[in-house]
Amino acid sequence: MIERRRQIQVALHLFGDLVATGLTLPLAYWFRFRLEIVEITKGVPDWEHYLILAPKALVIWPTVFYFQGLYQRRRIRSRADEVIRLVTSVMFSTALLVAFASFYRPSDFTYSRIFLLFFGVCNLVLVVFLRWIISSLLGRIRRSGRNLRSVLVVGAGELGRKVVDGLQAHREYGFKVVGYLDDDPGLKDKGFHGVPVLGLTANLEEVVQFQRVDQVILALPNSAHHRLNQLVQTAGQLLVDVKVVPDLLHFFVATGGVEELDGIPMINLTQIPLQGRHQVVKRLFDIIGAAALLLVTAPLYPWVAWRIKRIDGGPAFFSQVRTGLDGRSFKLYKFRTMRITAENDRTWTRTGDDRVTPIGAFLRRTNFDELPQLYNVLKGDMSLVGPRPEQPEFVDRFRARYPEYNTRHRVRAGLTGWAQVNGLRGDTSIRQRVIHDIYYIQNWSFTLDLKILMRTLWQVGK
Repeated sequence: MIERRRQIQVALHLFGDLVATGLTLPLAYWFRFRLEIVEITKGVPDWEHYLILAPKALVIWPTVFYFQGLYQRRRIRSRADEVIRLVTSVMFSTALLVAFASFYRPSDFTYSRIFLLFFGVCNLVLVVFLRWIISSLLGRIRRSGRNLRSVLVVGAGELGRKVVDGLQAHREYGFKVVGYLDDDPGLKDKGFHGVPVLGLTANLEEVVQFQRVDQVILALPNSAHHRLNQLVQTAGQLLVDVKVVPDLLHFFVATGGVEELDGIPMINLTQIPLQGRHQVVKRLFDIIGAAALLLVTAPLYPWVAWRIKRIDGGPAFFSQVRTGLDGRSFKLYKFRTMRITAENDRTWTRTGDDRVTPIGAFLRRTNFDELPQLYNVLKGDMSLVGPRPEQPEFVDRFRARYPEYNTRHRVRAGLTGWAQVNGLRGDTSIRQRVIHDIYYIQNWSFTLDLKILMRTLWQVGK
């Protein structure tokens, strides 16, 4: 049953992509040769010349999409990640189509380059639109209580409850949590967020069969690691999906691979993805991105400065020492959002804080107060994406409480970060921020940076 449901979801996306690609050909032809958005200088070619591209496109597109992971059978999807994959897939597919159109064409005919450009743009719009429709329809069906998958969460601690919170917050994913299993005797017959504790981990097989569970999620703390292998083996024999949620505060992935010393393998546990050429590429992206954003936002600066100075006549900008890459201190710049009398008050601001000025509240809400940090990015103190920098006194305090905290300083601090786009701003859990920052550092990719920037723009625009 689970496999059939997955196949239906994949088939719907494949069908939508084929329909979108099939419609793109006449649409691009219409835009190029009927609307004449760009002047036609060589006459209107026969439709049949372009129609022969259809079979090639209908093979290229699903093939590229498949290898880009766009037909993976999973319900939990990141929309930002999917859009990035779609953009890169459509660009690559269009490039392949251009190659075919250039080398395999009638000797007396040349395809319009503007048509091929329209083809790529129209296809991206149609593919994204049809996938959005399919996802919305599936989400509506699941929110109505149909097409659900039963989930059992092993571990009723903080990690397990966070998993349940996430599943309940996204009903469009179609998961119904039937209960927890946990070996803590104090949790027996209790419940959290309306989900009961059904028994001990030893009852796994019995509960899976009785509750007709489709998926088991193992969300145990690092201290319970010794039980994990046995639970994975047991669950794997029950013909259900098995997923493991690592306790990320204590979970590090050896991304550096294996080095060898005279035949002795050595695993590099401290190497991170953002090293070598990746650092160079990211730095170039930071410089170009920060310069472009400065040019776009520069007209706002005089107006913002004037509004700030109107409040109490104080300076428009505020600077503060923060800790960045390799633990080095640097001076961070912001638009001043607090009254000048609160300058020496180092406590964190909270909702409704009377130290924040009216224009300051607006700047904080829209994140416009961070715009001067584009200068920090150009200087090399910061990056567009990375862990948010803290004041040195807070760094010392958090480092004493969380030994992993210093890992944050292995990359440049950022204007925005993985923790921030997941709602961890201001007066929120430091532990959760550390978890998200370490996840970003250990799993860095250019795609992840783009995903974070897209989510940041979405949140600012809301």
